[in-house]
Amino acid sequence: MFRIIKKSLRKGIVTGTYPESGMPAPEISDPLKKKMKLFKRSLTIREVDTGSCNGCEMEMNALINSIYDAERFGIQIAASPRHADALVVTGPVTVNMQSALKNVYRMTPDPKVVVALGDCAMNCGMFKGCYAVTGPVHKHIPVDLSIPGCPPRPSEILESLRTLLGQK
Repeated sequence: MFRIIKKSLRKGIVTGTYPESGMPAPEISDPLKKKMKLFKRSLTIREVDTGSCNGCEMEMNALINSIYDAERFGIQIAASPRHADALVVTGPVTVNMQSALKNVYRMTPDPKVVVALGDCAMNCGMFKGCYAVTGPVHKHIPVDLSIPGCPPRPSEILESLRTLLGQK
């Protein structure tokens, strides 16, 4: 045990740096800034997949690993929309997920923030025109922030969420 502790002390901190995002910070409107003041310095998010290819989900999962460690910035993931402050929606809205998205939106307590993550959530991306797609997220529920990319890199997602929290 002492050997492991000694090795850890010699090695120092191995986490904490992640590749910088090349994306400019998103514009946060004044009403959204006012809404975000209620959440103070933390944000609990619930991820909703409405028909994506799972690329955005993989990048969202990377936010919690030891490299990005989103929890150190006050960003946590909730298991239920009832405990969430924000919904992060990925993928175009499909016919089968249309009512589920609206139910999750209703179950999330007010005030809430909706983030459309990825090109598919913003404009249907590569699924545009598909028979099973009913449209982008903003067609079904109000969207406060959009993060472009196919899929957006974890550093871009993290920078956008930190900007939303007023940490950038």
